[in-house]
Amino acid sequence: MRATRWIGQVAVLAALLSFPVMSMASGLESFLDHVELRAGADIGSFKADLTLTFGVSDSKVNALFEVMPKASDVYMCLRVGEIARQPVDRVVEEHRRHSGQGWGVIAKNLGIQPGSAEFHELKAGRLPSGESGKGNKGGKGGKGRG
Repeated sequence: MRATRWIGQVAVLAALLSFPVMSMASGLESFLDHVELRAGADIGSFKADLTLTFGVSDSKVNALFEVMPKASDVYMCLRVGEIARQPVDRVVEEHRRHSGQGWGVIAKNLGIQPGSAEFHELKAGRLPSGESGKGNKGGKGGKGRG
């Protein structure tokens, strides 16, 4: 049963990673639409994937879903926190303050500079990578893993 769950998580990651990225302007929007579709297809597997990818607990992922309006917002809170090396709770608070201004503004407010490699990585909608599928634990710090 555990192996089946892991295989399912790998399949979700593979599907998300294979999503074609559009132009810079529409790339993030398209990617987030795809995230919503994947989450809607199997929310349990999506939550498990977030736990595995970002190295956060199930309870933290569930808490994020209680306060965030969409699955893609939960993903972005975890991803922005990872890239910005900020606790996810700080990203959630920034989202509350500036949600109408978009993720680019939120990322900038958290120290991800426009034009930087990190900003382009975020706008491209890429998932973090790591040997075991648990995110970029070696370089981009554990502060975003709340």
